[in-house]
Amino acid sequence: MRLSDMFSSALKGVTSNVSRSMLTMLGIIIGVGSVVLMSAIGASMKGVIVGQISSLGAKSMVIFPGKEEGGGGQVMAGFDSLTFDDLDALKKLDSIDTVAPIIFLKGTASYGREEASPQVLGVTPEHFITQVTEAEAGRLIDQADIEGASAVAVLAPDAREKLFGQSDPIGKRVKIGNNHFTVVGVTKALGTQFFQNADDRIYVPFSTVRQISGQKYLNQVTMNATQGFDLALSDVKYLLRQRHSIDPSPSASPDSSGQITEDTSKDDFIVHTSEEAGAILAGVSLGLTFFITTIAAISLLVGGIGIMNIMLVSVTERTREIGLRKAVGARGRDILLQFLTESILLTVIGGLIGMAGGLGLAFLISLFVKSLLSTYVFAVSIPSVTVAFLMAAFTGLIFGISPARKAAGLHPIESLRYE
Repeated sequence: MRLSDMFSSALKGVTSNVSRSMLTMLGIIIGVGSVVLMSAIGASMKGVIVGQISSLGAKSMVIFPGKEEGGGGQVMAGFDSLTFDDLDALKKLDSIDTVAPIIFLKGTASYGREEASPQVLGVTPEHFITQVTEAEAGRLIDQADIEGASAVAVLAPDAREKLFGQSDPIGKRVKIGNNHFTVVGVTKALGTQFFQNADDRIYVPFSTVRQISGQKYLNQVTMNATQGFDLALSDVKYLLRQRHSIDPSPSASPDSSGQITEDTSKDDFIVHTSEEAGAILAGVSLGLTFFITTIAAISLLVGGIGIMNIMLVSVTERTREIGLRKAVGARGRDILLQFLTESILLTVIGGLIGMAGGLGLAFLISLFVKSLLSTYVFAVSIPSVTVAFLMAAFTGLIFGISPARKAAGLHPIESLRYE
């Protein structure tokens, strides 16, 4: 039997009862569609997280005032645990290359009739080094602004759009609270940093905010390590514990995963590193991989069982046809291959429909998520899609063997007598 005849016969068998064929393919469509959808979301989210890590800098760490309790939740202990004296001490550490303090300035930003509530940060020029931030227009905060406590501001893209739309903001004055600032620059987009929009910000000189607010404590400190994280992290924790009258060498014990961790329950500060973010990325990727694999296995198993059952019904319904073909010379192998081809064709068509549906749904989701996460970009994992499609075809082969063997083993005389 020629391959073209075999394919034509299988296609005829599939299209002879379209509604039943669609129900048969439903499990495969859902299985492949789920895998394609989740792999696309996973690839897109991986891009978001990698972008967040990149925007923090390769050797960046951040200090927050506050405590970290039980479940790893961050509890802010006011804003009085990081002082300016701490900042001066941190700058003297040999293991730290760049230190950038941050003070928040409260107040609504406005220009003309437009108002917005971006995060207003008092920063030094070092902030743009640790956060890998560049100017898209104008300039960034410089040392002269710090020394002169200048009333200047740099807008992130979203803050600029809310206040000025597409017009050029350079040289114009914005009001923040009761204070006026001249816009001197606009930064390039950073996107979302750990589910916070880093593009909805206004940067003003650190010294200016300190002068306006009279604040005596720091809200945050970002730093770059000179070389490795281990030494820098150890030095930072030791220094702050010593300065805050906390045991500089707390006891250590194994956690639930068996790793040795130190007791940080008495610390009044929290240190996060971009290395930790990398570990989070690895965990997210592993979790997504496991989730996708589980969905694929269950859905394809259900779909395969459905195909096997329907094909067995089809063999019963077409018993006389099989007997007639054998009577005119068709071999058992020809019947076997015909039903295997039909089974594989069902899963291939189901796989193609599932791929199209999964990609379409993933694209629609990306349009919605992009409004929340500006760095979210629709991405497709080609290997995952390819494997899902091949697994669908393989499912058709495996679950089609039993019905095909049953059809091939039918006796022609008894088949012709079948009613």
